Amino acid sequence: MLKRLSPYLLWTLLALPAIGMLTEINSAADPRILHRLLHPTGEFAARFMIIAMMATPLTLLLPGWRGPRWMVKNRRYFGVAAFGYAALHTIFYVIDTGVLDRILSQATHFDMWTGWLAFFIFIPLAVTSFNGAIRRMGPKAWKSLQRWTYPAAVLTLLHWAALHNWDHPAAAILHFAPLALLECYRIWWNLSRAHSVPA
Repeated sequence: MLKRLSPYLLWTLLALPAIGMLTEINSAADPRILHRLLHPTGEFAARFMIIAMMATPLTLLLPGWRGPRWMVKNRRYFGVAAFGYAALHTIFYVIDTGVLDRILSQATHFDMWTGWLAFFIFIPLAVTSFNGAIRRMGPKAWKSLQRWTYPAAVLTLLHWAALHNWDHPAAAILHFAPLALLECYRIWWNLSRAHSVPA
């Protein structure tokens, strides 16, 4: 079933939460609607980023399953969707805050600069996520750039946890724990493979 899922249907599924949020903005009388949507847009950005990053280690853990191979094939869709929700998250924050001086003053706070830096890292990753960019850059340079996803993920985790003043980091940890475990497995797999190669 996953193999037959068209890119257009996948894009539609990835866009459904955003469509629901935009519909809610259009119909809601709540003046704080953008503030209320900050959290879900940030969560979906993190979730889709995590799914994209889990693809490769899952293929190592479950080599016989089609699901991880499908995820590898389509992870750029999830990565671009993550950027889209991160962009919505940023736009809603800017509009909700409303005053440039306030945005700039908050940007020096740990919970804010981690989010801004993660978003700025996402921009070149999203811009170069298409086949034409890979051809122009070359696979090696493109992969080197895409590795910046890892510091972006760490910054996203810190941003999420710090927004709750570190009092309730459980949601952020629960979201990122599977990815962290899979990346540990990936490191172990690579080291064990390197050690098994005859000198």
